[in-house]
Order: sequence, then structure tokens, then C-alpha cells
Amino acid sequence: MVKVIMHGCNGAMGRVISDLAEDMEGLAIVAGIDLNTEASHGYPVFASLEECDVEADVIVDFASAKAVDHLLDYCAANHMPVVLCTTGLSEEQIRKVQETSRQTAVLRSANMSLGINTLMKLLQEAAKVLAGAGFDIEIVEKHHNQKVDAPSGTALALADSINDAMDGQYFYKYDRSSERAKRDRREIGISAVRGGSIVGEHDVIFAGKDEVVTFSHTAYSKAIFGKGALQAAMFLAGKDAGMYNMADVINAV
Repeated sequence: MVKVIMHGCNGAMGRVISDLAEDMEGLAIVAGIDLNTEASHGYPVFASLEECDVEADVIVDFASAKAVDHLLDYCAANHMPVVLCTTGLSEEQIRKVQETSRQTAVLRSANMSLGINTLMKLLQEAAKVLAGAGFDIEIVEKHHNQKVDAPSGTALALADSINDAMDGQYFYKYDRSSERAKRDRREIGISAVRGGSIVGEHDVIFAGKDEVVTFSHTAYSKAIFGKGALQAAMFLAGKDAGMYNMADVINAV
């Protein structure tokens, strides 16, 4: 049984993950960390990691970027594996993530969805054939009207997976309104749509002469990110120090 500490347990995603864990075999959340110490899922909740006296195998983090520095310090000092799901980290924090991975196992991914990470693998294979044959590449992402960043981190990760497969030949184009010019054959166009309550949609379009191939992923709820985080926790428990990502989880399935 993999024992998990849920960091940010009373946030929106913390509650989703706690619900999912109740029905998951081979894993249990044994404690939570949150400034709001309400215990609503049958495990004790502590205001800080230092106060937590419950033994665990791995921490799953879905808190806030401002709490990440302390979390990383704790995990490094205690050699505690951590699945780092919090987004919006600064460049300095990302460097700290790398430093922490020298002391313990750290899993970080731009998107925790198993579907998105499987899509990344498929796109790399598709790009070698289609981009190599001269197909243009466009990515369109859609999210709810409260999302403040654009393009999404997932859209950039999809573009990066294609570019990695093509030896970094491409650059990213976010806006064409400022110039009148034909499309560059080495660009990946990335467009963002914001509206309503769209959880997340990503279309990757390979457009060639007289044919178009589209890869699509739709998230209907945030539960897909929680499920991926728990799968990552089961994978990471007991691993040696180092940096891991969701591709490692998929390869281990």
C-alpha cells in the first residue's frame, strides 16, 4: 500500500484527488497539509509539514506556487519523493526543483493527464512522418474564461514534444495580426481561445496538400489530472533520487 500525504488537501484539486483516492486500490492518503485544517476525508490534516507525524511514502502537491519552496526544502531534507503538480513556478523555483531532485525523487509534468501524455508520444511519431513530408502544424487550445495565461502550458508542451522529435527545427508563432506574410514552413502556430467553462481542449493539426490530420484531446473535468497525479504517486514511491515525468509513468504501465 502506497501511503500519500496530500499537500494542499483542502484546495479544489486536493479535494478531487482525495475523493478519487478513496476508490483506488493499492494507495491511501494518510494525511493532508493545508492552512485550512478541516478534516473532511477521514485523514488528519496539519497546518504544516513539520507538524505532520504520519509516516508516508510520497507527497502529492496541488497547492500554490508560494508554498513550493518550503515543500522542496522539506522533501530534500527528508528524502521524501514528491509529485509536483503546482503550476506557475518561477525560473528560480524550477532550478530549485532540479536541485531537489539530486536529493530525492521528483516528478513534474506540464499536464498530469495520462491522455495528454500519451498524445505527446503519438505526436512525436506523427511529426516524423507528416512534418517530414511538409505538413504545416497548428495547435489550438481552448479553456474557460477565468484562465489568465495564454497559451496554455499544455499547448506549449505539445509543441515542445513535436519540436524535440524534429531536432528543434521549429519556432512558435502566437500572433499573425502584426504582419502580412506567408506562413513560414518552420513555424508551429499556437492559438488560444478563452470562453465559458471549458475545462480544456487541445487540437493539434497537421495540414498537408489535400489532406488534414487532427489529434484532439478534451478534458471534461479536473478529475483526469487527479487520476494522473495518483498514478504518478504509485509510480514514484520508492524510486531513487532524480527527475521524472508522466512519460515515465506511461512507460511503466
